[in-house]
Amino acid sequence: MSATPDTIVHLLRHGEVYNPGGVLYGRRDGFHLSERGQQMAQRVADVIGERDITHLVSSPLERARETVAPLAKVRELEVVTDERVIESTNVFEGISFGEGARTLLKRPQLWKHLWNPFRPSWGEPYRDIAARMMAAVEDARVAAAGHEAVVVSHQLPIWTTRLHVEKRSFAHDPRSRQCTLCSLTSFHFVGDRLTQVSYSEPAGDLIPVADRSAPFSAGGAPEEHKP
Repeated sequence: MSATPDTIVHLLRHGEVYNPGGVLYGRRDGFHLSERGQQMAQRVADVIGERDITHLVSSPLERARETVAPLAKVRELEVVTDERVIESTNVFEGISFGEGARTLLKRPQLWKHLWNPFRPSWGEPYRDIAARMMAAVEDARVAAAGHEAVVVSHQLPIWTTRLHVEKRSFAHDPRSRQCTLCSLTSFHFVGDRLTQVSYSEPAGDLIPVADRSAPFSAGGAPEEHKP
């Protein structure tokens, strides 16, 4: 049985983005929360706003900053912008994936980027993502020592961090990521020791059922895991 945590660092994925073209937006500017995404962000604030949250961190991208705004208002906290929790780089950024995986099958010129899924060959190495995210998590843990911190980031960085702490392979099917919109992947610490990872979906009921199995909105039931 794990000892009672004294510090919790929550990795919060941003809410739904207005993206009618299905563009893989990555680090591009100009992609904001949709109306439903704003509702998701408010739901998170309503659900966890009474928790002992003393430190807020956000990726610099608009969708992350807009997601943390309602919580910052409820907690009356300033938000620290941290480049280390930004979305990962990806050579497919800017491409419309309205047809899902078929988009790649129809574009042979993109196949050269798929040769090594373990790295991955199409973007920022998983190990680099995990290293920068873990450094940010550690700083958030120190800043919120004895309380809770919320770090707003993006699906792949959050999922990669979870795979790292659970000592699982980085190579995976994007549809298997348990990191849906506005979900919380929570790291529980006793002192500086990570004792448990838990997962919850405060805004899960706002995600259309048809979207839950999509690669960029994959989710699942709440669960706990001891690393």
